[in-house]
Amino acid sequence: MQCTLLKAKLHRVTVTHAELEYEGSCAIDGRLLDAAGIHEYEQIHIYNINNGERFVTYAIRAQEGSGIISVNGAAAHKAAPGHLVIVCAYVAVSEQERGQHKPSLVYVYADNRIKDIRHAIPTQGV
Repeated sequence: MQCTLLKAKLHRVTVTHAELEYEGSCAIDGRLLDAAGIHEYEQIHIYNINNGERFVTYAIRAQEGSGIISVNGAAAHKAAPGHLVIVCAYVAVSEQERGQHKPSLVYVYADNRIKDIRHAIPTQGV
């Protein structure tokens, strides 16, 4: 049996561009992609903290160190520059792999520079 788990998360990155006329996808600073282990053209889910929109697209590589998070094509209607979003990628793992799986969780400063990388989410308390 396969189980779908969180592979990677870019937590609270700031949208820098929303390009309606671009052919699609989400351009992400290459350093963020590498830190999270997200591959170019990999399916990603985007969760917009500002307006609650949730949508699926794919990642493309933006210039390393640029801080770019550009939501493109039709998805540009769902996010605007300055919005905070969470970008997630998921992976199917076997039951045997499930216990050893650790996601890559990338936390950033306001300018989308990497602040911290973790492999577990703290337990939520009351």
